[in-house]
Amino acid sequence: MRDLTSDTITEAVIAAMQDTKDARTAKILESLVRHAHSFVREVGLTEQEWAQGVDFLTRTGQKCTPTRQEFILLSDVLGITMLVDALNNQRSAEATQNSVLGPFFRDDRPHHPDAADISEGLPGTPMFFEGQVVDHAGAPVAGASVDVWHSDAEGHYDMDVPGLVDPAMRGLFRTDESGHFSFRSIRPASYPIPGDGPVGEYMSATGRSLMRPAHVHLLIDAPGFQRVTSMLFPSTDEYLDADPVFGVKQSLVAAFDSYEAGDGPHSGLTDEAYTVLRRTFVLEPSPAG
Repeated sequence: MRDLTSDTITEAVIAAMQDTKDARTAKILESLVRHAHSFVREVGLTEQEWAQGVDFLTRTGQKCTPTRQEFILLSDVLGITMLVDALNNQRSAEATQNSVLGPFFRDDRPHHPDAADISEGLPGTPMFFEGQVVDHAGAPVAGASVDVWHSDAEGHYDMDVPGLVDPAMRGLFRTDESGHFSFRSIRPASYPIPGDGPVGEYMSATGRSLMRPAHVHLLIDAPGFQRVTSMLFPSTDEYLDADPVFGVKQSLVAAFDSYEAGDGPHSGLTDEAYTVLRRTFVLEPSPAG
C-alpha cells in the first residue's frame, strides 16, 4: 500500500479490513468507508474544513455527561435517529407509533404506584394522565412496564431544575389487569433543545429553531410485544411543524383537555384549572423467533 492516490486509497482501506471476522461488521465498515470517501470527494473537502469537522466532533464528545448526551442530540437533529427508527419499527397503522427516545431518559427513575403524583411539588398546571395498554384485538395487556418523563411548566427536565435533587416528572408504572395505568403531574411546556454546545452551533449555522413542541415521553415494554418508545404532543402547540428532532407524527398529536377549577372528572382532586390526557396504546406482537 504505497503511493496511494485519491483514486486508489478507498480500495486500499477496504482491503486492509479484509480479515474482519464478523460479516455484518465488515459490511457496515466497508459501506462507511465508501460513503465517507465519496463525501470527501463530492464536496472537495479542504484540510481546514476537515480539521473543523474533527474539532466539532471532539467537542461534541466532550460535552457529554452522565445526564447529557450531545451525540444523541446530534443524531436527533440530523434526522438519523428517526431514520433508524423508521427502518426498524415499521408498524401497522393501528399500532402506536414510535418516536425518538431523546437525551433525557434516565435509568435511575423511581417506581410509582398507580395514580401517583410525580410532580414533586413543582409549580404548573395540574395534569392527570389516564392510559391503557392493549393488543391488536383490544385485549388489555396486564403487567406492562410504562416509563414516563416530561419537562416542567418552563420546559426544564428535572436535572436542569435548580435545587432539585430527587427525580421528578418521571417514573416507572405497571399496568393493572385491565391494562390501565395513571399518574398525576404538571403540564409540560415547549422548550429549546440545548443550544450551548456544538449542536447549538450547527442549528445556528443552518438557521433552524431550537424549539421543541411540548410532549410527554413514554416507553412501554411487555413480554411478547414490541417495545414502544413514543411521545404525545398537544394539538395546539405552535412548534408541531418545526420539531428540530423530527419526532412529531400525526398519530401522536393528542388532545390535552382543559378543565376549569371545580369542573370535570378530577375536580375533587385539585382546586385549580387542570389538564387531562387520555390515550390507549396498541402494542404489536414481537416477531416470531
